[in-house]
Amino acid sequence: MQLQNKLDSATSFVDAGNAYKKADPQEAINCLNQAIDIYTDMAIAHYEQAADYYKGEESNSSANKCLLKVGHYSAQLEQYPKAVEIYEQLAIEKYEEMFPAFSDSRELKLLKKLLEAHEEQNSEAFTEAVKEFDSVSRLDQWLTTMLLRIKKTIQGDAGDLK
Repeated sequence: MQLQNKLDSATSFVDAGNAYKKADPQEAINCLNQAIDIYTDMAIAHYEQAADYYKGEESNSSANKCLLKVGHYSAQLEQYPKAVEIYEQLAIEKYEEMFPAFSDSRELKLLKKLLEAHEEQNSEAFTEAVKEFDSVSRLDQWLTTMLLRIKKTIQGDAGDLK
């Protein structure tokens, strides 16, 4: 597209999606997905800018919340290196230092089991760790999607997460 900015592009994709709605539903979906990707990319840029502003004001808690959103949306767009960089920036060790109970939390135990299963390329152990956690408290849709994507990277995986 030869449009001047991302907002114009996204708006054009939404308009195209609406135009295709009755004639070609699949093309409408494709156009709307393109718009979603552009809007999500714009959200990432704005959350990064907001985090910079908060850091400038020494409001680190608010900056970290913005950075978590950047990581979340980056992972949604499958920009994993960027998401990893952000999550490393807000590292698990800092949470353990700030909140000692995190060391014994179910979430940290899940993370460690998932890392171990992934490093060993053991999809059964990965699935079992997720099932064990999910049996006590349900995983949200975003986290389930991310875990499925991670599981697919494990060699020899052919099963479902749940």
